[in-house]
Amino acid sequence: MLIDKTHGSDAFHLDTDGYCIVPAVLSAERAADAIAAWGAICRDRADDPAILKGEDGAVCGARNLLRLWPAVVELIRATALQAMMLELLGPRAGVVRGLYFDKPPGRGWALPWHKDYNIAVRSHAIVGRFRKPTIKAGVAHVEAPEELLRQMLTVRFHLDAMDDDNGPLRVVPRSHLAYEVGDEVRPPTVVRCAAGDALLMRPLLTHASSHCEAGCARHRRVVHLECAPSPELPDGYEWRDFVAI
Repeated sequence: MLIDKTHGSDAFHLDTDGYCIVPAVLSAERAADAIAAWGAICRDRADDPAILKGEDGAVCGARNLLRLWPAVVELIRATALQAMMLELLGPRAGVVRGLYFDKPPGRGWALPWHKDYNIAVRSHAIVGRFRKPTIKAGVAHVEAPEELLRQMLTVRFHLDAMDDDNGPLRVVPRSHLAYEVGDEVRPPTVVRCAAGDALLMRPLLTHASSHCEAGCARHRRVVHLECAPSPELPDGYEWRDFVAI
């Protein structure tokens, strides 16, 4: 999907389709710096259970990114994306969870169609509007109420190009308007990004991830930051982390 670089156009596509691409948010140098910074963290904290590895030891993902890599928030703060995120979420917005994904060469994986219902919280409290308490990498998670999810926004920084060969993200446009997976009425589309592009997406956008093509020798490194409009949560819950944008 092609868009121009004005905030108005970005917001329009985000509103109507549930996602949009903001091109060239990170320069080639800044993307390389991010890859190097994350590589150093993986070496220094190789035994941290939040860093997910394949059988051969290659890092394919990570949870708890805000604790592992606090400076990751600068990918928003130090780029033109900061103003856009504050415009979309409001002046009190912050990052509440960070994930990392990679499909190292020869080690692809895939995910089925899903929506991002879960948020990371300080501890489990009343089960009501917040449902299905779980623990992921030592951190309490719950399924958030629909009204909260509709206010949140995820930004995915692509440190490598994402195309048909290296297991791209697939999305169903406008599926963020439905709460349940399976209620979609539009056909899916493949999201292709250049290195340095940012993808904005609503948590309720139905999405999936493909396997890499056989013989693909490239990474597909993505930093995934989930953002909320306010540091407060209802019903006695608290964000596990909240870092102001």
